[in-house]
Amino acid sequence: MAAVYGNGNLRALCKEGRLKEAVHILVLRCMDFQSTYPDFSTYAYILQACATQKSLLEGKLVHAHITQTVQFQGTILGNMLVFMYAKCSSLEDARKVFDQIPQPNVVTWNMMIAAHAKSGQGIQALKLYYDMKQTGIQPNQFTFVSVLQACAAMSALEQGKELHGEIVGGGFESQLFVGSALLNMYVKCGRIDNARQVFDKMPQRDLVVWNTMLGGYAQSGRVDEALELFGEIRERNVVSWTSMIAGFARNGYIEEARKLFVEMPGRNMVSWTAMIAGYAQHGRVDEAMKLFEEMPEKDATAWNVMIAAFAQNEFADEAMKLFQKMPKRNVVSWTTMVSGLADNGRVDEALKLFRTMPERDVASWNAVIAGCGQNGRVDEALRLFHEMPSRNVVSWTAMIAGCTQNGYFCEALKLFKEMQLTRVKLNSDTLGGILPACANLGALGQGKEVHEDVIRRGFQFNVCVANALVDMYAKCGSILDACNVFERMYQRNVISWTSMISGYAMNGCGKEALQLFEQMQQSGICPDHVTFVGLLSACCHAGLVDDGRQIFDCMIQYYQITPSVEHCCLMVDLLGRAGRMHEAQDFINKMPVKPDFAVWVSLLGACRKHTDIHLGESVAERLFELDPKNAAPYVLLANLYAASGRWDDIQKVRKMMKDRGVIKNPGQSWIEVNKQVHAFVSGDRSHPQTKEILAELERLSGLLIEAGYVSDMRFVLNNVEEEQKGHILCHHSEKLALAFGLINTSPGTTIRIVKNLRVCGDCHSAIKIISKIVLRAIVLRDANRFHHFKDGYCSCRDYW
Repeated sequence: MAAVYGNGNLRALCKEGRLKEAVHILVLRCMDFQSTYPDFSTYAYILQACATQKSLLEGKLVHAHITQTVQFQGTILGNMLVFMYAKCSSLEDARKVFDQIPQPNVVTWNMMIAAHAKSGQGIQALKLYYDMKQTGIQPNQFTFVSVLQACAAMSALEQGKELHGEIVGGGFESQLFVGSALLNMYVKCGRIDNARQVFDKMPQRDLVVWNTMLGGYAQSGRVDEALELFGEIRERNVVSWTSMIAGFARNGYIEEARKLFVEMPGRNMVSWTAMIAGYAQHGRVDEAMKLFEEMPEKDATAWNVMIAAFAQNEFADEAMKLFQKMPKRNVVSWTTMVSGLADNGRVDEALKLFRTMPERDVASWNAVIAGCGQNGRVDEALRLFHEMPSRNVVSWTAMIAGCTQNGYFCEALKLFKEMQLTRVKLNSDTLGGILPACANLGALGQGKEVHEDVIRRGFQFNVCVANALVDMYAKCGSILDACNVFERMYQRNVISWTSMISGYAMNGCGKEALQLFEQMQQSGICPDHVTFVGLLSACCHAGLVDDGRQIFDCMIQYYQITPSVEHCCLMVDLLGRAGRMHEAQDFINKMPVKPDFAVWVSLLGACRKHTDIHLGESVAERLFELDPKNAAPYVLLANLYAASGRWDDIQKVRKMMKDRGVIKNPGQSWIEVNKQVHAFVSGDRSHPQTKEILAELERLSGLLIEAGYVSDMRFVLNNVEEEQKGHILCHHSEKLALAFGLINTSPGTTIRIVKNLRVCGDCHSAIKIISKIVLRAIVLRDANRFHHFKDGYCSCRDYW
């Protein structure tokens, strides 16, 4: 029997594609002939077949057989097992084998590094590289190629530069594949000039190198340099031409792209669709359709691109007509049309089309779920999500994003935790999508857990994820953590700088925001309109009126940005807070855009702050005309009357609200304790710990009285007895959350609370004193800004 199924026979079976049969014979039948086992080369041959066919089950059976029968397990056989597991995308098994190899050589390390780099686990690839060097094993050209691929994927420029130095020092710079990987790394990191330096020093270049450099110029919009380099290529292929066309079209150089397209000698389907997509991307749908009709032949991809072109430019009916004309639709065609309808807000039609699909893949489900989420149909999206036969990372990410975008923050966090229990690997989009949920809830503990996950998976180099981390920490009131993330970013774009400036603004660090803006200007990054929203907000919260005026003028005169209503609203707020009511009115009268509801609300807020009843009543009347159902002006006017003790006028406002059907949103506060978010509503007694919370509030009230504190009854809008007013103030949502935090956290722990409305003046005064009594830092984020309470003081310096 052993002779019949010898080494040659097993190899022959593998060569014929009969891998399962070969493994069956190896595992089951050779057990009867323990004296006769395949030699090393046969094991290697079978493992190579397992790797080629990505047959993980057969590979594991062979591995088990080797473990049971082969006495010698050296580096060569270990390398083959690592290779097989890596090719089958089972990195955990590859790592187990790797750890059992007594003396892994450079080949072993290279396989592990390459496997992690190709699977998107860049941070692990870099860690393996550093571990390898610590063992004394020197990298070779294959090592550098894999590690550079990891750096390129993560935009890890600093590590890439470090590798560049080692490559030069080791004499590998002249090798074609190393130079190509280095060039690609700089292009992917957006460092085109560095890429060109590498390109110029390469002693030999293949067409891949030329196309990489060409694509870098084209994609970054450097048209003249791209055309010059394109002219130097002796033998252009379809990739060269298509890179130029796609790059130019993407950056808005449509005429240049069209000229190249006309000159292209052997246009294929890819070049046609690239040009069509370029037209569509810039709203030139008629020209895209004309080109589509000129195509000598059309495959399904061309049809799908044209359908998407119509849908993306809000021509859903034309997209549907083209879809119906399509001679042979595939699942991508159906999915494209479903997405197109949803993107145009036609969710019911998208759902109807989805239900009539002859076949659906996971992308189809993802498209309809994302469409429901984008259009506020979260409950429907959740129902579809739970109906899905299988889910991938896009499914989870789309559902989490849908919840976050529509204010379902707790549901988003719950989904994220569920996802972590599955075998689905998170990606940068998932992590970037869940961080806003943590930010909006002020869930710092869960945000930090996500940050740890970001580091474990190597996504801290991803600029979008890093921006989301800065925003999360800033919105959780941990401005130092936000600074740390910002300072460690290898790449910063306008969103990075704006997020940090806005973070300083909401945390009351006006001067720091202005200093950072100066650094931003020196860095060469051009601010956008959102940056100036952050800067003006910073000036508002810090009372920097003159600085705010300068920023506003700088925006218009130097950066040529036309003020939006939001910019003007902030200027009114800035002047109004400072008590410059006439200047605020004058600014409104001269605004370059028509003042909207928010502008007048800002002025009414200033009237409330400075008790200007005459102007306040006039502004309120204007607001009632603009939006009679909005509760904000009624509440502000009532507060203005309350501050003056005009209870009859408050009752008139209340009656007006009742007659007009105006509903005021109740005050609600959230607090995270032990990584769980708890919600409180003013006067709420539904929490399981209500008895303990009320007892703690009673204790705090006594301590406040001892400290000389007297409740500010102006913040009670009911004309009731003084004692009852005190009771109402005591049970505001932020105080309930504070009491809950104090009884459920250890002494010295910072209390963090988020409130949906502006914190009332009485609560603000009380919490200042409480912070001194309980020796705690208390961070409260209301609808406008952060209040950092400590030792009896607030970071806002009572300017809010």
